[in-house]
Amino acid sequence: MPSPPRLRPPPASVRGFLDAHFTSPDNLAAAPALTELLRRECAGLDASLRRAEARLGAAAASWLARSAEARADLCRVRSRGVRVGAEDEGAEAVRTVGLPALVREIQRIDTIRLYAEATLQLEALVGNLEDVAFSIVRQAPKFNLSSILRKSNETKWKQGKLLHAVDAVRDIERELVQISTSRPQWTNLVMAVDSRVDKTLSILRPQALTDYRALLASLGWPPSLSSQDTEKDKYSQIPNPLVLMNKENKERYSQSFQALCALQHVQGNRELRLCQTAEVTPALADLKYFNRTACFDNGLWAIDELVHPIASRMEYHFAKWSEQPEFIFTLVYKITKDFMDGVDDVLQPLIDQARLVGLSAKESWVTGMVKMLVGYLERQIFPALVCSYQDHATVGKPEVDSSWMHLNDVMISFDKRMQLLADSGIQKIASLSEGLSRSLSVFSIYTEHPDWLQIWADVELSSAQDKLKSEMEDETNWSCSGQLDQLGHMENSMKFLLSTREDYKAPPVCEFVIKTALSMVERGRALPNRGMQIQYNRSSSVRFLNDFFLVLRERCEALELSNTALEDQSLSKTSCAINAARYCENVLREWDEDTTFLDMGPQGSLFTDEISFLVKLGTNYLEQILSSVLLEFEDLSSEYVQNIGSWSGQTILDDQTLDEENAGVSPGFVASLDVLTDRTTKLKRYLNSKDFLDLWRSIAEGLDYFICSSIRWGEVSFSDPGAIQLRVDTKALLHIFRPFCSRPEAFLPFLSESLKLLTMKRSDAQCLLEMLMDDTKSDNCLKHQGLHHVNASQAAKILSSRKFCG
Repeated sequence: MPSPPRLRPPPASVRGFLDAHFTSPDNLAAAPALTELLRRECAGLDASLRRAEARLGAAAASWLARSAEARADLCRVRSRGVRVGAEDEGAEAVRTVGLPALVREIQRIDTIRLYAEATLQLEALVGNLEDVAFSIVRQAPKFNLSSILRKSNETKWKQGKLLHAVDAVRDIERELVQISTSRPQWTNLVMAVDSRVDKTLSILRPQALTDYRALLASLGWPPSLSSQDTEKDKYSQIPNPLVLMNKENKERYSQSFQALCALQHVQGNRELRLCQTAEVTPALADLKYFNRTACFDNGLWAIDELVHPIASRMEYHFAKWSEQPEFIFTLVYKITKDFMDGVDDVLQPLIDQARLVGLSAKESWVTGMVKMLVGYLERQIFPALVCSYQDHATVGKPEVDSSWMHLNDVMISFDKRMQLLADSGIQKIASLSEGLSRSLSVFSIYTEHPDWLQIWADVELSSAQDKLKSEMEDETNWSCSGQLDQLGHMENSMKFLLSTREDYKAPPVCEFVIKTALSMVERGRALPNRGMQIQYNRSSSVRFLNDFFLVLRERCEALELSNTALEDQSLSKTSCAINAARYCENVLREWDEDTTFLDMGPQGSLFTDEISFLVKLGTNYLEQILSSVLLEFEDLSSEYVQNIGSWSGQTILDDQTLDEENAGVSPGFVASLDVLTDRTTKLKRYLNSKDFLDLWRSIAEGLDYFICSSIRWGEVSFSDPGAIQLRVDTKALLHIFRPFCSRPEAFLPFLSESLKLLTMKRSDAQCLLEMLMDDTKSDNCLKHQGLHHVNASQAAKILSSRKFCG
């Protein structure tokens, strides 16, 4: 009799599975459920196997089709010239017509299948979210204040449901992001899901905030802002109920706080996705940490709910101080500071547990208090100021402007103190600091009210203009600060690295204007964003500077620079205005290079137009001075210049030699040289060194052109005494410019080279003249003689005007 077959022991994996699920006899009751679970898993695996077999069959059919196509192509190659059979024609028709249509149909069906699967999956997720929200709302009437105190387990259940809803929203967002990326054409599906999720969240958030407020009330929040100590002027720190919580209440509060933060986080990420999809803010995708913190830019909901009940008690005190706003800001700062340490000790660990990277409890607390204050100012303080400013009966009254100025001064001081409180928190990530700090400024009130910002700028401008008017009425503020420099000390004229007002010899009023404008710019830096700073500066500091620059131009236009005689007073005032323009131009250029001014204008400069105006103003009046000096010199020396050459043989006999060292300047040239000396001396005294350098060089070049172009070369004859006399006169002219330069001949090149030609020896002059007649050698011979400014034709005329004795 054969022995019964031996049963094989189950594999190790099966034994491990059974040991894990049946650790005791009590677990046998769960066997039917485990059987059903295994049955479903097997069914799923069978379905996966069938899908794999179907894909394998499709792949094989595709391979066979391509193989048949290749075999048909080979047959056609072998039987070249033979008529293709009917079977091949049918295969060709199927290949060219049927297969592409079949592929498109398969793709369409596959897309429908994927759409259906995505719809079913999203329907399940959204349904789960709606069920959780419905269960929370359905249980809401049962949770009043007394029930929260008695039944902490019900509170935990509700917080768990809220976290379940948050997880459901996060899963939905993950699917929607994937669909938006891979299937952007499924817009209707995404919009339908968003609509249902938004409706659900609009129910969840108010309910979550209501439960959170009830919990805060049960904990004794808000505390009383007045006590016996404060009534006796003993401003002790107010007790913080968050610090005084027992262990059980602290656990309940922690759960509620983190659940509310999680809900805010997922809603913020949804808003970010919607903005990116609609391309409302295309630059947000480039910010590395924006997706984690965008929803917290304006503070945490949980901390804002701490501020709201305190605000109602503070506003009772605010109403008494409408005429003394500094007391309002002082109270807000005191309350903020009193609760700061408690907020940081209790809430910062909760924020860290929620993994809200870069968020500070102190900063969020300060943000909430600032938002509360901004709301009160927007409702109560600023509307009254605006009405007073716009009232025709009070327009221009000093008390109205002073109220605006005083309020903004208090706001600037308050902002700095609150920023110090906020920055005392955790070390923030650099890329987050700018975004999170935008909400800390009480000046954000101007963001929604640009007309109020314009009023502030107008008040600042009016105040600055009134002060400037009194400064300009004192003529001593328009006097140049430069002292008379001693001519002959070259180092005094070599100082060209100008920086201060004294270096530019600008009048004192310029320093007042620059300091006033800079003060307005500094005050405008309190505004929270670049656009508001640009608007404020263009309406205040830029307009103030423009008004002063127009005054500069008017003062110059009122001066008459005569063509024949320059008045000393006109020369002094014009030089002073030029110095003022140059100094202001230099300051504005330095401001444009400062990082605080970068990107404040359309081309990266806030003062582009103003700088151009100043450059043009200084250049125009320098040209007028230059023209006046040259015309005055021309008028005094015109007769002398026209007679150059004609007197060379009249004053000296042929057998007489002129002693150059003892010879005097031509009488007709003395008056023009004296006037030129006087003008250059005064210009050096009045003008800044840079402009004077350019001006005297331009004067020298103008005189060089005037004298050389006025001599009738080729028509007059220069004898030896005549050439020597011209050199004596030229040395006298060069002597005027010698204190400003060691080689003034370089700036009168034509006159210097003409003298060099006239004083050449006869043999050298004749040889050079012959070489100039040869066009191929003319340029080289002039350069060989060190002549670089006169050309061959001019040099020939000059040499032909030379008359040698004997």
